[in-house]
Amino acid sequence: MDFKDIRYEVSDHILTITLHRPDRLNAFTPTMAQELIAAFERADADDDVRAVVVTGAGRGFCAGADLAGGGATFDWREREAEGDDGLVRDGGGRVALRIFDCTKPVIAAINGPAVGVGITMTLPMDIRLVSEEAKIGFVFARRGIVPEACSGWFLPRVVGISRAMEWVASGRVFSAQEALAGGLVRSVHPAAELGSAARGLAQEIAENAAPVSVALARRLLWRMLGAGHPMEAHRADSRAMFSRGQSDDAREGVTSFLEKRPARFTDSVAAGLPDVFPGYEQPAFY
Repeated sequence: MDFKDIRYEVSDHILTITLHRPDRLNAFTPTMAQELIAAFERADADDDVRAVVVTGAGRGFCAGADLAGGGATFDWREREAEGDDGLVRDGGGRVALRIFDCTKPVIAAINGPAVGVGITMTLPMDIRLVSEEAKIGFVFARRGIVPEACSGWFLPRVVGISRAMEWVASGRVFSAQEALAGGLVRSVHPAAELGSAARGLAQEIAENAAPVSVALARRLLWRMLGAGHPMEAHRADSRAMFSRGQSDDAREGVTSFLEKRPARFTDSVAAGLPDVFPGYEQPAFY
């Protein structure tokens, strides 16, 4: 599909998704939500994509929901139902669920203001880097609404319940340095260096790691955040080790190490991953 509110570019096994409404600080729209879901669907089906970087055009990452609708912006009573059960579903949550289920590692390069859904959409991404000029805010309570995009699940797991509640209850906008101190972001960079830092991380993954192994590891780590006992992890990673131990990638990984040369991994993510979580329920749709 042709994209309107985002840009989709693949180079050197790295997909860069750019939120592209610079005149509105990349404010989030239903169109952007649908396009982001479609972009991650395309990425999962493309073995040329080994890592994803998400950033914003212009001086902002995402200023949150587009408030052009005024006071009725969040009144969904007149919108068409978005769920298969006839109920309205939060667009940011649909995007977050799709990113959570992605088979490629996702890096957020937060290049400017990221508030509301502009920050909650990054929580299911694996690594967040931020420009030193960025401002971040979980501003929902100051707009008379609540945190969305599944952030009630993601945010406490990323930063802990106390820090999460402080940021959500106050709704204040805070600095990149506070985000770093609170564990929300991995590192803070000068604006001119953010893109290269994010791409450097993506390249390290794309050039050295077996894509199927990365995809399985991503699922193991994220899904085990909700596990009740380490035995659940043991069962899943035992299945994963049994499957990957027989693979061409495993033979290549060991052989290339012994021969002191770069590995050439050929197994396909798009062809499907082994089921290491029998009984796990996938969402019916995003």
